[in-house]
Amino acid sequence: MSNTLSFTRNPQLNHQGELQHLLSIEGLPREIIERILDTAAPFTLVAEREVKKVPLLRGKSVFNLFFENSTRTRTTFEIAAKRLSADVINLNINTSSAAKGETLLDTVDNLAAMQADMFVVRHAASGAPYLIAQHLAASGRKHIHVVNAGDGRHAHPTQGLLDMYTIRHYKKDFSQLTVAIVGDILHSRVARSQIHGLTTLGVPEVRVIAPRTLLPTGVERMGVRVFTDMQEGLRGADVVMMLRLQNERMQGALLPSSQEYFKSYGLTPEKLALAKPDAIVMHPGPMNRGVEIDSSVADGSQAVILPQVSFGIAVRMAVMAMLGGGSQ
Repeated sequence: MSNTLSFTRNPQLNHQGELQHLLSIEGLPREIIERILDTAAPFTLVAEREVKKVPLLRGKSVFNLFFENSTRTRTTFEIAAKRLSADVINLNINTSSAAKGETLLDTVDNLAAMQADMFVVRHAASGAPYLIAQHLAASGRKHIHVVNAGDGRHAHPTQGLLDMYTIRHYKKDFSQLTVAIVGDILHSRVARSQIHGLTTLGVPEVRVIAPRTLLPTGVERMGVRVFTDMQEGLRGADVVMMLRLQNERMQGALLPSSQEYFKSYGLTPEKLALAKPDAIVMHPGPMNRGVEIDSSVADGSQAVILPQVSFGIAVRMAVMAMLGGGSQ
């Protein structure tokens, strides 16, 4: 009973207030977020100097459990874990026992019996990483850490963190920024994670820009300004973050056509000119060129899309080092 109660109080932190799991940016104290970003900085230098490995997770086993397709996220987690000297096991869900009817928690139990130290989980169902973490706590396996690599529409915390790291790298200070998040807010776990993180870090104005059909009901309650006119929403922005249209999650006709969407909400040089001259352009990927972003912008001088990917390795190294570096 005590395990369940402590999990309910704060599922991501242990009794000492240290990071136990990374499930969502929502609810994370500002100090923890800043510590992750600070910890990532030297790992960025490791990558730039091409130091292949540091021994922080030597002897630890990291299992990548990707129940959804992913290339960029799974690969960067694998690179990050290997640079920390962990043993990495990529579970091919399509050929695993889960595809034969085994439940999620049975899969977790079997992998835990293989001396797992960390699960990196991507799942189509919102809340799946929480369920796994709760199950591990209830079964007395608190030494196993869970990292959410994206769950349904709910959260994608490491993507949010790497975006915040990118913003801090280029803009230095969050306290004077206007950040515009553009596109499919309704289906985007990245947008939710980003909004929670930016508001926690003290960004004074976070804007969301989208057609009404792609805005969650009551999104204003998250502390954002809502715009349905892209030109108005981009005016004076320091950071422009474009989101992919998530057609695989859309039910019904939410948009007339991709061409019409690009006309109104695609980022072109003309629209970008409404933002500040030194505004940076971000995208969590994969990009749909000619749908949400023009190629001339994606490849232009203000785009920091490829650095985001590089920073993603350092941020994921930081998260895993903080979780597993001191565990027994």
